[in-house]
Amino acid sequence: MKQELSKEASVADKSLKSELALFKRRRIREEAARLFFSQGYENSSIDAIAERLQVTKPFIYSYYKNKGEILYDISRLGISESLKVLDECLAVSGSSWDRLKMIVDRVTRLILDNDESIVVYLREEKNLEPHRAREIREMRSLFDHRLSSLIEEGNTMGVFAVEDPALAANTISGMMSWVVLWFHRDGHWSEAEVISTLIKNVSRIVETSAQQRDDSMMAVAGSAS
Repeated sequence: MKQELSKEASVADKSLKSELALFKRRRIREEAARLFFSQGYENSSIDAIAERLQVTKPFIYSYYKNKGEILYDISRLGISESLKVLDECLAVSGSSWDRLKMIVDRVTRLILDNDESIVVYLREEKNLEPHRAREIREMRSLFDHRLSSLIEEGNTMGVFAVEDPALAANTISGMMSWVVLWFHRDGHWSEAEVISTLIKNVSRIVETSAQQRDDSMMAVAGSAS
């Protein structure tokens, strides 16, 4: 019994240490993202990140070997989380159009919630190590491929009429990603209005039927009210 309790305590201790390490890495990543966003990657330093967190440089280096590794962690956040959301939406039962609308809605909200990290990646990709940049591009290609497969499914079911599903998928993912470069929460359009407009434009890209578009817009209007 004592041995079992000791093993359970050891497992719990390791789990707690792991959670604490993840929390510390997240805090470093968050402060670095804010710094890279406001001052640029090249004008930022490990010293500045440590100062913002009120920790020492060795503390930062105990979780990241250099500034480039922090940039990589920030840059991969948006696409890795977007892939998770995409897979969740694809697993939901419903028509191709319902799932595509859900993807546009949820992924766009995720992107806007992580706007600084997304902008840092778009602006600082050139500063990533080549193999790191390639890894992220491969993840983005995987996102587009899975989105293209959904559009192809819609074609097969007669829901969509898309001549080039791959091009349509790239266009849609680009629309969602680049919204962070012009959207402002205190600006002219609300988040709900932006997402509603994106869904309207996506419906034109995949050429849904007029009835489907009407039903979709009524649903969006109802959820926003």
